[in-house]
Amino acid sequence: MGSFSIWHWMIVLVIVLVLFGRGRVSEIMGDFGKGIKSFKQGMNEEENKTSSTAAPQITAQQGDAPVSPAKAENKTEQS
Repeated sequence: MGSFSIWHWMIVLVIVLVLFGRGRVSEIMGDFGKGIKSFKQGMNEEENKTSSTAAPQITAQQGDAPVSPAKAENKTEQS
């Protein structure tokens, strides 16, 4: 008594088909499917962007060797 039987759903389906027509219902469902497909593609693109954009790493070149504070003071005193 609390839930709908198959006959209730059949009547609802007939009413929907009469109101919107068979072509319109299939068009709506097609648009719904395209929307889901577009959403999935967007999610995959977002995942690809985050995985391909890793944090840039800074590498030291030979001329850019780290200088200790004591050596830095000596360089300023010599100048």
